[in-house]
Amino acid sequence: MTVPRFWREIPARYNLIGTKCSHCGEVFFPPREVCPSCKSIEMEKFKLKGTGEILSYTVIRVPPAGFEGQVPYVIAIIKMDEGPKLTAQIVDCDPSQVEIGKRVKVCFRRISEDGRAGIIYYGYKFVLDE
Repeated sequence: MTVPRFWREIPARYNLIGTKCSHCGEVFFPPREVCPSCKSIEMEKFKLKGTGEILSYTVIRVPPAGFEGQVPYVIAIIKMDEGPKLTAQIVDCDPSQVEIGKRVKVCFRRISEDGRAGIIYYGYKFVLDE
């Protein structure tokens, strides 16, 4: 199997895979080994639907090194429909379109590339769900 095909076939690379407590039912992302709510170690893999709501956000206008070509860009705290909250970039929209309470859905994008090996690293970002 080629290296690119190997990486593409890892399910967690292109899905939001978290865990769900078999005891209390709480969902976590990123995955946890122990439920912080009830302390159970009975955790099962759980695929999140990839939809949620913007709880808070900020527009980055003075970027850190390496992100100069992306400004302005939006970073948001998103509450997933299943409960977990995560921080992610909102893409493919004008920052003025982003509002607290708007619905979003996950998309997977190229994050970086390893110049020598040519391996492309992907990660999750979100788009407005209109």
